[in-house]
Amino acid sequence: MLRHDATGALGLVVNRPVGTLPLARVLESLGRDPEGAGGEIRVHYGGPVEPERGVVLHTPAWEGGDSRVVHDGVAVTSDPAIFDAIARGTGPRRAMFAAGYAGWAAGQLEAELQGGFWFVVPADEALIFDDDAASKWERATERRKVVL
Repeated sequence: MLRHDATGALGLVVNRPVGTLPLARVLESLGRDPEGAGGEIRVHYGGPVEPERGVVLHTPAWEGGDSRVVHDGVAVTSDPAIFDAIARGTGPRRAMFAAGYAGWAAGQLEAELQGGFWFVVPADEALIFDDDAASKWERATERRKVVL
């Protein structure tokens, strides 16, 4: 969950990788200098809203223009400079690029929670950034608290 207030909520799906892209290609698509950029970056499906837009979840030690901490050990940014930093080896220790996001109108998420469509578990760096996306759901369900 990136934002949850009286106006609505915004979050990201963190367990649906869709592929990888060469970091140089990402930089080129953003109009940035791709020279010397090696390696790839994993792309995740962040949600159905605005899939052409992306954000990066990252460890908070990297501080870019609009980067903000959303939870202990987790920050978010839409600043393209993060890709430059990753390419130079000066980026965050861990990062996850998400295309799209999930959004709810005011009161919509609360109604879905009351209806039992979602459960809430504490987020942490290990669960969010772990490369083992296939087991994230199972590990998250093990953390939930059952209210009788």
